[in-house]
Order: sequence, then C-alpha cells, then structure tokens
Amino acid sequence: MITLRPSKGHLLIAEPSIIGDVSFNRSVVLLADHSDQGSIGFIMNKPLEYALSDLVPEIEADFKIYNGGPVEQDNLYFIHKIPHLIPNSVEISAGIYWGGDFSVVSQLIAEDKITPSEIRFFLGYSGWDAEQLNQELEANSWVIVENSYKKNIFGKSYDTFWKEKMIELGGEYLLWSNSPENPSLN
Repeated sequence: MITLRPSKGHLLIAEPSIIGDVSFNRSVVLLADHSDQGSIGFIMNKPLEYALSDLVPEIEADFKIYNGGPVEQDNLYFIHKIPHLIPNSVEISAGIYWGGDFSVVSQLIAEDKITPSEIRFFLGYSGWDAEQLNQELEANSWVIVENSYKKNIFGKSYDTFWKEKMIELGGEYLLWSNSPENPSLN
C-alpha cells in the first residue's frame, strides 16, 4: 500500500521482505532526487569500514564513509547542511544539500571548519530508472515516509535507524523491529 508518492527529501524504508538483498536489507534511503527520468538516493544507515583519509589520502580526517548504494561504488558522494560554506550545492530539502565544490570541502576539513555532524560521505548511490522505483513501491519493497528529522538526520544512529522506523510504522512492522537480521539464524 503506497500512501506517499516519492519526492526529494523523503525517506525510503526497506520493507522486511527485502531479506537477502545485500545493499538494501534494513536500509533507510534519503531520496536526493526524484523526477520522471528516475530517482537517486543515499543509504543513511550502512557505514563502511573506511574513513575519508583511506579514500583520499591527502585529507587527514577520520570522517566515516557510508555505502550510498550499489551504483557507481567507485565514486565518492556527499550530502551536507552547510551550503553557505560549499559552493555549487544542490538543495535536497529541509536544509540538506547534495554535492558542491569538493576542493572547498577538502580545504574546510583541513582547517577544521567542518564536523562529521555537518557532512556525510558515501561510496556509490542508490538509483532507479524512470519507473523502477514506482514498480518496487507497487511490489511493496519500500515504505515512503517524510523525513521528520530534517537536517538532523545526520545525528540518527545507523545501528538502530531501521528498527526505529519499524516501530514508528507500528502494526505488523512492530514484529519485524525485533527480528534478527537473518531470520534463518533464529
């Protein structure tokens, strides 16, 4: 059952039925763009074992890197809430911005003018062709919800984010909130 239509800034919550999908199992995706041509988002709760300095050695900073999704995982992307400091940023919604001038980001990090609570880095992104996301919604792979956290979404614990969303959804989702990640191990 689709209650909201996809829109920039909304969250996609993976239905419990996506068990076994390495990228999207228990994912919370922030939609960065949605149009007739397709959709782009970033998984907000899948940290990787990398820090920014592992991927960009000239930046000496331990900013955590997240798995943004299965598309273009050899590219680094970022979202942030400091457009006044990063030129060429594109607003997603509610004070959250995508991209901008990476050389400025590097300089700001070197000068300790950006904190991990203001920016998040991703390897890859989540992408859907023109009707693909709508088809996945029709197949009940996702639940769309408003981003009630607005720009404070960066402060959400990645460990419990999906579980919290299951509890908020209530009803049949409450059962899934306490289930093991792989039910066959139960």
